[in-house]
Amino acid sequence: MAAVSTAMSLQKETPRLERAEGTARVAFALRTVGGRQETRLADLFQDGSAKVRLPRVYDGSGPAAVFLNSAGGVTGGDHLSFEAHFKAGATATVTTQAAERIYRRVEGVGRIDNRLVVEAGANARWLPQETIVFDGAGLCRRLDADLVGDARLVAVESIVLGRTAMGEEVTAVDLADHWRIRRDGRLVYADALRLSGDSRAILSGSATGGGARAFAGMVVAAPDAASRLDHVRELIATLVGDGLEAGASAFDGLLSIRCLALDGRRLRAIVEPLIETLTGWPLPRAWSI
Repeated sequence: MAAVSTAMSLQKETPRLERAEGTARVAFALRTVGGRQETRLADLFQDGSAKVRLPRVYDGSGPAAVFLNSAGGVTGGDHLSFEAHFKAGATATVTTQAAERIYRRVEGVGRIDNRLVVEAGANARWLPQETIVFDGAGLCRRLDADLVGDARLVAVESIVLGRTAMGEEVTAVDLADHWRIRRDGRLVYADALRLSGDSRAILSGSATGGGARAFAGMVVAAPDAASRLDHVRELIATLVGDGLEAGASAFDGLLSIRCLALDGRRLRAIVEPLIETLTGWPLPRAWSI
């Protein structure tokens, strides 16, 4: 009986660590304003540490939603969920307020679930800023996009392993990143990354990163995506070198680009002009704040 009482006492004394949880959703739809159709916010929901900001946009690129995590970062046991719905014919951009930071965890991994729904005739731009992963961090992230008919999507995700300017090394990490894009219910793009262990050692090989500490994936899903391949390759040719590598391919209504860099600064040097080329518009203002 005494042993049971002692065990119960110890259990009560073990503190439960606070975990960040949050859900944010936005939707955009065409509305008739002053006799013309414009994309306007149709729905907004935010809960917990997941927030949405709606800055004014003056460059003609359509409205923008800025997702942010008020917890200031993600660690083991945290769970964030973000969703954007682009209704028929709508054009809008979704980005983030700053780089998301994945911190060292005591246990478990953090989860970030992103979901996009892009209806027929809509033009969606998913342009979050980079995710910075620190030593000892764990993250499982998903991006699921469901496209309908001739819907168009430009999406990017960037990962930086530590801040080289701060002398940070990432020698222990557990990272899983999954992309799934479907058009009319058919899976058209699937990509999975798993990085577990010493990231410097794993990425040191010529076939596994060539010493890269930052990387990005970009996808254009559109009926005419393949027609942009030559132009994108020409642009890449002017940007690679000095610790930068990139390649592009096109297939089945998709244009896929992968970038490798020695640090986050170099990665931005190629990702930013590629985004502007692929979207036809300047970067979201949040990228320069």
